[in-house]
Amino acid sequence: MGNVSLRYEKLADNPLRNRDDLTAALQQLLAPLRPCYSQGKARLEIGATGASYPAAVAGMEGFSRVLWGLVPLLAGGGSSDLWDIVLEGIENGTDPGHEEYWGKVDDYDQRLVEMAVFGYALALIPDKIWEPLDVEARNNLYAWLNQINSHPCHDCNWLFFNVLVNIGFRKAGLPYDAGQLEQNLNRLDVFYLEEGWYSDGVGGHCDYYVPFAFHYYGLLYAGLMEREDPDRSHRFKQRANEFASSFLAWFSPDGSAVPYGRSLSYRFSQSAFWGAMAFAGADSLPMGVLKGLLLRNLRWWFSQRMVDAGGILTIGYAYPNLVMAENYNSPGSPYWALKTFLPLALHADHPFWTAEELPLPEMDALSVQNPAHLVLARDEASGHVAAFNSGHRGTNEHTHTSAKYEKFVYSTWFGFSVPRSEWGLSQGAFDSMLALSETGDNLYRVRRRNNETMIRDNVLHAVWKPWADVEVSTWLVAGLPWHIRIHRIETLRSLDAAEGGFALGIEAPPLQRVEASEAAASSPWGISGVRSLLGYESAGLVWPNANTNLLRARTVIPTLTASLAPGVHWLVSAVYGEPGKAGAVEELDQAGASLDGLPEIGLNVTIGEGAIAIRSRRGEEIIIPRN
Repeated sequence: MGNVSLRYEKLADNPLRNRDDLTAALQQLLAPLRPCYSQGKARLEIGATGASYPAAVAGMEGFSRVLWGLVPLLAGGGSSDLWDIVLEGIENGTDPGHEEYWGKVDDYDQRLVEMAVFGYALALIPDKIWEPLDVEARNNLYAWLNQINSHPCHDCNWLFFNVLVNIGFRKAGLPYDAGQLEQNLNRLDVFYLEEGWYSDGVGGHCDYYVPFAFHYYGLLYAGLMEREDPDRSHRFKQRANEFASSFLAWFSPDGSAVPYGRSLSYRFSQSAFWGAMAFAGADSLPMGVLKGLLLRNLRWWFSQRMVDAGGILTIGYAYPNLVMAENYNSPGSPYWALKTFLPLALHADHPFWTAEELPLPEMDALSVQNPAHLVLARDEASGHVAAFNSGHRGTNEHTHTSAKYEKFVYSTWFGFSVPRSEWGLSQGAFDSMLALSETGDNLYRVRRRNNETMIRDNVLHAVWKPWADVEVSTWLVAGLPWHIRIHRIETLRSLDAAEGGFALGIEAPPLQRVEASEAAASSPWGISGVRSLLGYESAGLVWPNANTNLLRARTVIPTLTASLAPGVHWLVSAVYGEPGKAGAVEELDQAGASLDGLPEIGLNVTIGEGAIAIRSRRGEEIIIPRN
């Protein structure tokens, strides 16, 4: 395939140092797909699992997502022996008389999502995708894509799909809907918050859809439309530059990024934003830093078990895992990750490729990111990055919303877990959460939305109600390797409470310590521990169902528990997480992390009879009356 041979036996063997290495990586990801195309070449059929849309639409989705890698490859002068298959698939998929016709779309149809890459291709490589088609095939392609101008997209990042199709029409000299183009671009501006952040729709979440959707598509627009629309292109670049300073804090020196939110099966799309900045010429970071961020993230991903024995990308995160998947994840969905190959559109003499790869810039130990409701903490010694979460006012119906958006902390090293069921602590896998059940019921509820949220430096606060007659006020004191959680629970019903620490990956039985007020475990993947400071009655280890954690298939969660009668209760815990400290659990006491906290973070909590006092990192004292 192409003009660079497959030089590496496994993805992990690729050093990813230069443009040829990135080309070879794309070739290695795409090579196994060749026999998976349907007879008419208009569908990619790589699995049997289902999604919320029919299998034929899923096959079309897989077909289109491969183009996110092929289009920049061809734009940068590369070639692929898949391209003849793609052109045949386009001819048949857009032909109303062919049995593999992609069909008439409906409002809010998944196929509207998949049209975007064709608009991108028409704008970037019309000589490859438009000119080779005969007149009938061109008319069919245009007619099929133009359906997007007659059907609404969801009022969120989806509006960019219409934008990309219409700029593709415009750049290719085809009729386009200028009114819709302008209307959608203006509507997308409504979702802009501050500090470079968007919300995914009005009141929506701030997650990876900000870098790999809003900013990615905005930067594509800026790179393609700077001459025609300089003001808006400049605005997209300026917003991306501002966002970059926050998004840096999500990445660890080893290339991993904080797993958080939905659509994590798109995996290395985490770093697509950095390549889009280079493509558009956004200049807040040196090209060497952008290059390092993207390539290190790919190296980390290529060391994970994300492909099957045939080399096909699977649904999951660090390993194949349907438990954490979204209802809209079909077998071909993960190939949206190929958006990260956008730098292949840049020729070999572009500064992105000629620059020396640079490490992460120096960063503060804490990054307060109010628009996203997060405080990012980093431990330079271990490389551990954790995102502490004040929570959100709204919620949605996506799969595992509480686990993906409402845990107290998300970690590059410990990941997070999703429930197999609501029955019991093992099926619930309640890491980094306070789980509450009516006494003896064994059906647990966790935070799903918040009535109030606040961040003051490294102290996060939220008020949430798992039942109408139960109110929980939570304070998090962010830091690494220790952080502190404080809960005031006012309840009219009897409850069982369980406070989970980090989920520690295990293979062999871990070393363990369980005492009345403390539980800890150690494995080659690190140490996880919890200590009761107030209110908890017992400590233990919970052994979650397999495949609940995104990073490790088997885990253990140190957990504190208490029984709560109707009334007001205070629960205070200290939670510890340290990567890669294999050995005796006694290292928990030897790690140099007292409960007074790390000096550089300023973690300090004093529990008094009448109040709990928190001193923030900057020295501000927060007094919480105990009444």
